[in-house]
Amino acid sequence: MVDDTIGIILLVAGIILLAAELIHPGALLLIPASVLLMAGFLWIFLPNALLDSDFGIILIIVAAVAGALLEIPYYRWVAPVHAPMSTTVGTLVGQEGVIIAPVLPDTLRGKVRIGSEVWSARADVAIAPGTHVRVVGGSGVSVSVEVIASVSEPSGVPP
Repeated sequence: MVDDTIGIILLVAGIILLAAELIHPGALLLIPASVLLMAGFLWIFLPNALLDSDFGIILIIVAAVAGALLEIPYYRWVAPVHAPMSTTVGTLVGQEGVIIAPVLPDTLRGKVRIGSEVWSARADVAIAPGTHVRVVGGSGVSVSVEVIASVSEPSGVPP
């Protein structure tokens, strides 16, 4: 009979890695944790299968693949896809805002508040402060805007 100490050490190491992953998701410890747990269980309950045959190696590979297959949906659940953390001109197209400094044709002096951010605004026509606008494009740190014909409740402007 093989000493169970090594199996217990493998199980404890696997549990520690699993706990670390649950406490701090994203450390990619699910696969090594599952491999250590499988190896520990095999060492304790089926030591001959692990040590004397290719079956143990196959089970460890199966544990690694199972860990990988479980890890992908787990990380999708823990960290769902979200909008970019930084705002770029491309992410503003279609959003609505309010002019806070007059927009004059062919200048970048105009300012528009979109959500909680203020951007330089351009337009083909003069637009007075307080006018609700929609972003139609932009480049660099400025956006091109157009006046919204009817305003119900702009989505990009806090009340």
